[in-house]
Amino acid sequence: MEVTTISRVFLHKNNGQEVRLADPARPNEIMTTEDVRNYYANIYPILTTAKIRGPEFKDDEMQYHFETTMGTKG
Repeated sequence: MEVTTISRVFLHKNNGQEVRLADPARPNEIMTTEDVRNYYANIYPILTTAKIRGPEFKDDEMQYHFETTMGTKG
């Protein structure tokens, strides 16, 4: 039997392009998906209100999507 760890990847669209964000948790550290969103919100402020969709298992990784809605005033 072979044990394989599955890595988490967080995906976010920035200016129409999909950005892959690595899991910032260190080994033996547990971060919730909300913790990860808050961590990356320092770099991408739009993530502060993003919803998290997932996980979706694809290509031997757990993919989470940060979904933002851009509103317009008017």
